[in-house]
Amino acid sequence: MFVLSKEDQYSNNHSPVKTDKSLEDVLENLNITSTITPQMIILGLSQQLVGEVWRQQTVFRLLQLIDLPLLESLLEGEERPRPPLHSMDSDPDLLYTSSYLDREVLKAFSEAQADEWLSAAVDCLEFLPDDLVVEVSRGLPRCGEDQGQCKRLVYGILAQHYGETQHPPLLSNHVFDIHSSISELLVNGKREQALEALQLCLKLQDSRSKEELRRLLRFMAVAAKPQEVKLHKEVENRMAVKRSFSSAIVYSVRLAKGKVDLLVLFMVENHCDVFKIPVSLHKLVSDRLTNIVKGKDPQVLTGSTYCRRVNGKAYVESKQKTTKEELWALLKTIHENPKLSNKEKRRLLGQFYKGHPEIFVQYFGSRLSSDDL
Repeated sequence: MFVLSKEDQYSNNHSPVKTDKSLEDVLENLNITSTITPQMIILGLSQQLVGEVWRQQTVFRLLQLIDLPLLESLLEGEERPRPPLHSMDSDPDLLYTSSYLDREVLKAFSEAQADEWLSAAVDCLEFLPDDLVVEVSRGLPRCGEDQGQCKRLVYGILAQHYGETQHPPLLSNHVFDIHSSISELLVNGKREQALEALQLCLKLQDSRSKEELRRLLRFMAVAAKPQEVKLHKEVENRMAVKRSFSSAIVYSVRLAKGKVDLLVLFMVENHCDVFKIPVSLHKLVSDRLTNIVKGKDPQVLTGSTYCRRVNGKAYVESKQKTTKEELWALLKTIHENPKLSNKEKRRLLGQFYKGHPEIFVQYFGSRLSSDDL
């Protein structure tokens, strides 16, 4: 379990690095993908350090935008690994398999068509298992010159794959509370804040699931256009793609359907922006690395608050102390509220006594009498 703290490991573990290289020039051009550069090595910034700073500042910025009840899942939650991409780059042996040839045929087909819809769809097929790719590849010749039929074939296969509930959603489950809070922002019309929170959320995800999500959202955005091939007889394309792919994006069992729909449609509409890194985060990272290199305490200038691990006993004690303080404040409010009639006050005090007699006795002490009950 984690609680908030003002401690910072970098101010103690990393000494300042003296160099003639302009720190501002390096950090101004800081690679937003967290890739280490020769200039950063000169400044004493390791790949691990830069990565940790990116993650810490991402979490910090998220906490400025939304309220999270617990941080442990956000800081340490891990998803089970996804299967590797089906490409020759990830597995050279695929060059000698028939499925690899089917994938190459599909790529050549989409390039020959010069169609945005087919191009986006074929990009998504790279994440599908071999049997489904083969089914698409072998089914295309039966479509002949009918491009609409080709698209419906590919769409059906994608919908079949992403409609299977055994696949984990592309937005990681371990940050569900973030998704719930982002949905609340959208409900309240705070779209800019919701967009930044989504950008930060995606920054915390692994590159594999993030790339698959990027391709799927791009395809959904193209397929949702009203002028594209009709995907469903009774509903518009926008609603059809939402129905087919929402469960593959958000863990909808724990989130109300209306909020799932709102979140998914928002991501589709903003699919080009949700994977960008906010300017606010880039500045936080640059400022923090500047402080580390100069040997200053980053907390003094940024006001950042981070987390430290505490044992179970300390957490329980902290929880009990906070609960007692809040109950005490509630009892004090009831007892001293001049707007309550004596009858209503006695009723509320009686209810409080039944639920929390120890707090009640401690609060009133020697003043305790039957009149208070």
